[in-house]
Amino acid sequence: MTDLTPENRRPLKTRGASWAQGLASGLARAGLSPDAISAGSVMFAILGCALFVMAGSAVGLARGGLLIGAGVCIQLRLVCNLLDGMVAVEHGKGGPAGPIWNELPDRIADALFLVGAGYCAAASGLALGVPLGWAAAVLAVMTAYVRELGRGLGFPADFSGPMAKPHRMAALTATCAVAAFEPLWGWHGQALIVGLAIIVLGTIWTAARRTRTLAARLAAGVV
Repeated sequence: MTDLTPENRRPLKTRGASWAQGLASGLARAGLSPDAISAGSVMFAILGCALFVMAGSAVGLARGGLLIGAGVCIQLRLVCNLLDGMVAVEHGKGGPAGPIWNELPDRIADALFLVGAGYCAAASGLALGVPLGWAAAVLAVMTAYVRELGRGLGFPADFSGPMAKPHRMAALTATCAVAAFEPLWGWHGQALIVGLAIIVLGTIWTAARRTRTLAARLAAGVV
């Protein structure tokens, strides 16, 4: 991990869950490194992106199944994000390259899922899907950049929302679930457009909020 102090670690209630602690312990005993778990999150993102792309040209139950599969991949990515930190911190398995594996895979995974969703909507005939997907991906990187900029200036990490990574992925998972059933009311891709638009607007708000907080910290001159 980049910094093992509590103020620089994303607060997650699921760390205290028995299933998470059991999985982390099992992975640590098996000798699986946090870096390998982080790499697994990218594998799930690649699979999820592929499912989104395939869903764009599918119809009926096949399309719904592919979208549900993409949503499952999003959640499995988040499980990897949870477990890599727990194995690194709670079980002392972090390596020298941990800071790289802690950040870069997240940026790649965000882009794959969000851009994939955009291309899925575009394949349904909604041209707005591609720019929305790319905008969401760029803004996701921006929120992380502002957080790391603050840390580079000596301040604790700012994980505030309303569209931090867990919130973005929760919104995209919910979008997948709705999109899988949208043919029931005559939609085909519109749910993805609505979901991506919400993510874009929320992520703009998040980046602005974090920037405002950082500016206030700099003005106060207190680290």
